[in-house]
Amino acid sequence: MAKKSLGQNFLLDLNLTAKIAHAAGDLTGKNVIEVGPGPGGLTRALLDTNATSIHAVERDDRCVAALQDVVAAAGGRLVLHADDALKTDMASLCPAPRVIVANLPYNIATPLLIGWLGEIGAFDSLTLMFQREVAARIAAKPRTKDYGRLSIIAQWLTEVEIKFDIPPAAFTPPPKVTSTVVRLTPKKRGDTVPLDVMERVTAAAFGQRRKMLRQSLKQLGCNVEKLLNAAGIPPTARAEEIDIAGFVRLAQTYREQQT
Repeated sequence: MAKKSLGQNFLLDLNLTAKIAHAAGDLTGKNVIEVGPGPGGLTRALLDTNATSIHAVERDDRCVAALQDVVAAAGGRLVLHADDALKTDMASLCPAPRVIVANLPYNIATPLLIGWLGEIGAFDSLTLMFQREVAARIAAKPRTKDYGRLSIIAQWLTEVEIKFDIPPAAFTPPPKVTSTVVRLTPKKRGDTVPLDVMERVTAAAFGQRRKMLRQSLKQLGCNVEKLLNAAGIPPTARAEEIDIAGFVRLAQTYREQQT
């Protein structure tokens, strides 16, 4: 039985688990990390690919026990890690090339993603299932209601592809929301902005979303008019109007002015 406290909604439809594995692309020679395998629906689909190994991270002792038969049948390709994904250094589980493919527990999906984006260079790709509203925030464009800090960080660091939706009825138990599979592939960036600087600037900008940047950015503790002018951004603009390139300029200028 799924535990609500762990955000568990199990996906057992073989066609859908195979579709998720396929959405991750060619896994030949890759080491795959799966978070929250539960009873192993997606795990089995991943074992059917040409992946070198599957490393599954599961904190529910019941699921760890239930997966032992799958581990035994996998001929050494499946390694089970009985651990909390929020406390696990994913890159340490297996050598590169690494990918993460997971039906993420809804209650920890966003913090997991933010943590992985902080070390995105360690992974070839992330193919993840979120609530549809979270996926919409990840892929949102400027001047839309969903556009915000998560949109900027995700799209600055990765190419974001919305793959497909999965209806509530496909899960056991059915959640109250539609789910969406998203693939994120690391970008080759042309800037040198540190993640913590981008996080600081976007947090300030969206902390008072309805206000103009000349007001909301005051919490950065710098000369805001000078900052915006140097970055080529109108002081009357609001955070939701600024595209990724604009935030990169803003973060780069802020960093330069602090040194």
